[in-house]
Amino acid sequence: MENRNRFFDVVAKGHLYLQNVSIDNVVFGYHNKELKILLQRPQNNNKWALAGGYIKRTESIEDAARRIASERTGLNGLFLKQFKAFGSPSRSGNIDPSLELAGKTKENWTLDYFVSIGFYTLTEFERVKPSGDFYIEECKWWDIHRLPAMVFDHQEIIEAALKALRLHIYHYPIGYELLSEKFTIPEIHALYETILGKSLDSRNFTKKLLATGIIKKTSERRNIGPHRSPYLYVFDTVNYKNALNEGMALFI
Repeated sequence: MENRNRFFDVVAKGHLYLQNVSIDNVVFGYHNKELKILLQRPQNNNKWALAGGYIKRTESIEDAARRIASERTGLNGLFLKQFKAFGSPSRSGNIDPSLELAGKTKENWTLDYFVSIGFYTLTEFERVKPSGDFYIEECKWWDIHRLPAMVFDHQEIIEAALKALRLHIYHYPIGYELLSEKFTIPEIHALYETILGKSLDSRNFTKKLLATGIIKKTSERRNIGPHRSPYLYVFDTVNYKNALNEGMALFI
C-alpha cells in the first residue's frame, strides 16, 4: 500500500512531466555468447517491462533516456540510439493490477493513450548492478531468446530494437560497448555472430574488421589452454570516435 501511494504521489504531479509521451529503453548486454536484455518487474505485477519512464519538462528526450538508463544500470555515459516511436490506442490495455484495485484506471493520466520513444542502450554486462525503485519490485538480465511475459507492446519494442541493432552493427563500432576492454578476435567474432544470429566466416570477418582501423593488436596474450595463447586487442579510441560520428562500412 505504501509503494502504491508513493507512486500516485509522483504521477499526480503531472505538470513536471510531458504527458502522454514516454521513453522505453532496451538495455542490451552480452555475456557467455548470449545477448541479454535488462528488464524490470513492477510491484504487484507478474509481467515484465523495459527500463522506461517519463520525460521531465526540463530535459530533452535524449537526457531522459540517459537518466532512465543510468537509474537502472548505475552507469553514466552509455551508448544510446533512438530507433523508433510506438503508438496505438491499445498500448495501455495491460493495466497494472495495483492501479485497478485503487480505482485509478479512468482518472490517472499515466493510463491514457501513450506514445513511447524507443531507445536502445549498450553496456558491458559485468559492470551493471541492476536496481529498482519504489515502483519496481525486481530488475535483472534475461536472455533475449528466453524472455518472460511482457507488459503492453514491450515484446514488439524488443524485436524492433534487435532489428535496429543488427542494421547499425554494420555502421557503428558496437563491440566497444559490449566487450571488456581487452578481447581476442574469436571473442569479438562470437559477439557479432550472436547479435546477427548467423555464422560469419572467421577469416573474412577478421580481415574486414581490421581494415576499419577501429581495433588494434596489443603485445599481450590470453592463455586459454595448451598451445593456445591468442593476442589481445583493444579499440582504437580515436578511430572509434570517428566511426561514431561519421559511420563506417563493415560488409561482413
